[in-house]
Amino acid sequence: MKSIQEIFPLLKQPKKVVITTHQKPDADAMGSSLALANFLKQFGHTVTVISPTNWAAFLNWMPGSNEVLDYEKTIEKSHKILREAEWLFCLDFNALHRTKRMTNILTEISCTKILIDHHIEPQVEAFDYGYSLTTKCSTCEMIYDVIVESGHDDMLNIPIAECLYAGAMTDTGSFRFLSANETVHLMVADLKRRGLNHSQIHENIYDNFLENRLRFIGHMLLNRMEIYYEYNTALIAISKNDLLRYEMKTGDTEGLVNYPLTIQGIKLAALVIDRDEERKWSFRSKGNFDCNTFARTYFEGGGHFNAAGGRSSESLDQTVAKFKKVMKENEKLLQ
Repeated sequence: MKSIQEIFPLLKQPKKVVITTHQKPDADAMGSSLALANFLKQFGHTVTVISPTNWAAFLNWMPGSNEVLDYEKTIEKSHKILREAEWLFCLDFNALHRTKRMTNILTEISCTKILIDHHIEPQVEAFDYGYSLTTKCSTCEMIYDVIVESGHDDMLNIPIAECLYAGAMTDTGSFRFLSANETVHLMVADLKRRGLNHSQIHENIYDNFLENRLRFIGHMLLNRMEIYYEYNTALIAISKNDLLRYEMKTGDTEGLVNYPLTIQGIKLAALVIDRDEERKWSFRSKGNFDCNTFARTYFEGGGHFNAAGGRSSESLDQTVAKFKKVMKENEKLLQ
């Protein structure tokens, strides 16, 4: 995998470009994709953003989101565009299997593949060029660096700034996580100097839900949250019936895993959701508990030190029982 800097001289040569990201894209995935698309279009590239799946409605304010293709709804069209692509940018994921049903077509096509990501253990053999830094708080910050380091920061317009800020803000927990180092704050300062209205983006992301979501959260905290003070751990298990009862849609459970961390002494928060094809886990921690290793070891997942995800093919009851068992096995690490 060659350095991303080697493509900088090629930016002024218009190409057919596809940008994709991980399934169920969050604000960092969608924000980095749309920011990069806006940047590349200014050089005359033909750019298409393809998401492997649908995405949360609270991301639809992002400039350019109305042009993003949902792969699962446009398979034939997406395949045609992918087969004609000269460059494929893969953002905010470290391995092709993170694109769900797109994995085969992405593996099959022979265009130049470029990785920009901040997760550990990138699938380096799958990409021609890459920029992988776990020290970066978000892929959006990395796109900002690419734009600046390529010598084209004059193209950093407000739509790009809005997308970049949204991704950096959400991936740092509104800049509370340890990953929010000085470089992301310098980026935000630069975006503010360029005219960014950060307050509006907070509203677009966090104040953009229906009443039923708030009632759902109340139900979860009251009836589905279990606290294990002897292990400094909290668990929320959400059934399919819970999702149906409150008519939850993609993105409505975003951030729920963070609520237990506000409880004094809680070091690990875990959320499991019963999806149709599998059970999806989210893990968040404070201090020195390594969520990434925990997710990789027990739940076929991974991510960052204090934030990771996983999955299970077992039933909801079975995977919850497994969590409680391994929680006890990690008692010393949770003290």
